Amino acid sequence: MSKKLYYDSAYLKEWQTSVSGTVEREDGLYLILEETAFYPHGGGQPCDAGTIGGIPVLDVILEGEEVLHKVAAVPGEGTVSCQLDWRRRFDHMQQHSGQHLLSAVFRGLFQAMTLSFHLGGDYATIDIELAELSPEQLAAAEQEVNRQVVQDHSIVSYYVTGEEMARLPLVKLPKVTENIRIVEIEGVEHNACGGTHVSSTGAIGMIKLLRAEKQKGNIRITFKCGGRALDEANANQRILGALSAKFNTGKDEIMDRIGKWEAEQKLLQAELALFKEQNAGYLAQELLAGQQQEASVLAEVFEEKPFKDLQSLAVRLTASTKLPVLLLTAAENKVVLACSGADFSCGAFFKATLSEFQGKGGGSDKMAQAGFPAWEDALRFYEFAKGSI
Repeated sequence: MSKKLYYDSAYLKEWQTSVSGTVEREDGLYLILEETAFYPHGGGQPCDAGTIGGIPVLDVILEGEEVLHKVAAVPGEGTVSCQLDWRRRFDHMQQHSGQHLLSAVFRGLFQAMTLSFHLGGDYATIDIELAELSPEQLAAAEQEVNRQVVQDHSIVSYYVTGEEMARLPLVKLPKVTENIRIVEIEGVEHNACGGTHVSSTGAIGMIKLLRAEKQKGNIRITFKCGGRALDEANANQRILGALSAKFNTGKDEIMDRIGKWEAEQKLLQAELALFKEQNAGYLAQELLAGQQQEASVLAEVFEEKPFKDLQSLAVRLTASTKLPVLLLTAAENKVVLACSGADFSCGAFFKATLSEFQGKGGGSDKMAQAGFPAWEDALRFYEFAKGSI
């Protein structure tokens, strides 16, 4: 069994050891080390990464008491040098310690227990046993947890017996009955935990609560700690700077400017809709006036007209003619077929013929639409339909 160095010190970055065994699985090759500081998946915390003898560690899993390290190849014989991806490890330490402190704050402020913890590649979440959480309460929790960060409480871990555990004010009882590892935030909480942690709350850095949302009758808190929180602040600052420059205003006035811009856009959209309606009326009159008396279908090809406009035009045209209306737009390689008569079904015609032209679509008796992978297919179907209806 590997000696688990991550329990001795979460700050160990490099060490020398030897390979004690290999395990071949369908998904790849795994190494067993005499000593390992690579933390495996567990307790909501992802595994570590790094190298063993210069070979990248692809995954780390725990099976029973054995730590298995997935690699692409076996390193050379003898002693191997191991190195952690320290940036990843320290990030996980900040998020996990931040979670402990945040959970303690929610218990203290709102008597809300943490039900689960997830540490993702971009953000972390906890689900707390609370039906409602107001924006004011979320802000209060953020202020309190950051106040606790700067108190720089020490964070230590140690093993206890069952009798010793019974005397501790644990957050909740662990499932295990031996090798019980306690993570203590001095003056804040005692928690049974097997994860890696920073040495004091000050090393967590800033904790930023991003949002709170209902999740299966409870509240899910999304947050970032330390380096992630700093990256989030910098990204938000870049966005604010870009918006400030775009609207030529200070950041405190951006929302007012956006509100005015939205009002202007609504007016412009209303004017545009009116002009499009008028234009569609003129276009419909022009098409109806130009149709040949002996024609069996009113057909037209448009180069740049959006498909939605074609659908509206088809409805307008069928209100004034009993001929089927066939319209094609080159902008989207789409066709619409509409009719007002009872002796022809647009949907049935499409169902019977589309597959020969790689088209996909369908519709009702009164209107059907279809899209094609290429302009050539759309045009071929248009010409076929024009000559067949």
